[in-house]
Amino acid sequence: MTRSFHRRGLLQAAAMAMAVPAIARVTTAFAQEKLAGRGEVVVFSYGGSFTQGLRNSVFEPFTKATGISVVDVIADFAEPQVKAMNQAGRVDWDIAQIDPFNYPTMDDAGMFLPIDYTLWDDEALKGTSQNARLKNAVVAFRSAKLIAYDKRAFPKGGPKNWVDFWNIEAFPGPRGLFAPGARDNFGFALSADGVANSDRWPLTEDKIERALKKLDEIKPHVAKWWAAGGEPPQLLLNRECVMTSCPDGRAILAIRQGAPIHIVWEGANLTDIYWTVLKGGPNSENAQKLIAFVNRAQIAANYTLSVGFPGPNTNQIQHLPPDLVPLLSIDPANAAKVVPQDSSWLAAKRPDGRTNADHIQDRWLAWRAR
Repeated sequence: MTRSFHRRGLLQAAAMAMAVPAIARVTTAFAQEKLAGRGEVVVFSYGGSFTQGLRNSVFEPFTKATGISVVDVIADFAEPQVKAMNQAGRVDWDIAQIDPFNYPTMDDAGMFLPIDYTLWDDEALKGTSQNARLKNAVVAFRSAKLIAYDKRAFPKGGPKNWVDFWNIEAFPGPRGLFAPGARDNFGFALSADGVANSDRWPLTEDKIERALKKLDEIKPHVAKWWAAGGEPPQLLLNRECVMTSCPDGRAILAIRQGAPIHIVWEGANLTDIYWTVLKGGPNSENAQKLIAFVNRAQIAANYTLSVGFPGPNTNQIQHLPPDLVPLLSIDPANAAKVVPQDSSWLAAKRPDGRTNADHIQDRWLAWRAR
């Protein structure tokens, strides 16, 4: 199997992989009376197949169920536009998806409204963990970087964790790692050096030094420092690497298309993207209703099938294909193995005024240049 898995953007690729021929439609009767309304809601999304998936699985059913139309606006990232609108005092959007690394500063600046959890049904509240339900944001979807390996290279079983990834003797062959990824690679190196998942964050100076020393061991065996999300599956399919770090959505895309790839969740670095309701937006009430709607179990399942990355409501599992669930981060067995990224620590300022993320990236680039 040698077809190219290159796509325009991680989210769009996964969306194409997970799209199903017929997304379940909901009727007006499905929506509780408190979600019914009129008018519109203006929602940011990333474009391409990701936005088309949202239209099919969320926006169109929401309009049918509530009478509220959805206007989507598209950009690569929401944060610059949200900041500009806030500074200008004219907010034209109602909902934006925000990286948690950017969220604390924007939240402190008063850009978001509290999420109205009174609109959520009981199944959504029980299925969505408290750490995914912030005061002024809620997780929209989760993505991870994990180990993916070529099953052809290890017919009797491949690596089970990052210790094995570093073990060249037991699992010989060239590796791949994410070139820009200080936060991922430092964490993986710490796991390989025996640091427990619960102790990975924060990345204190002693941990950074420990990670760099461990990375020295694997560096000669890294055949490819990849940058684009579509590269890792292709590296495995072409036998350029026997194992590599990989975005979960890209690996799942390849697996569901028949690629001989296996993924390992132990020690995966998990990141979130948040839904936020913008303060000063023209349709805030309707925005709250849409966020309540997307987190209902049936809609959440359709969302996962369409956009390729799961939202936080674990009750969606009962509505997903059985063969897909074991591949997702919300599967209980996988969820117990991942390491949630400490975005608050990454965004925190150091005495020199720079963020922790800036600092570790400097250390990473200096190490790569050696």
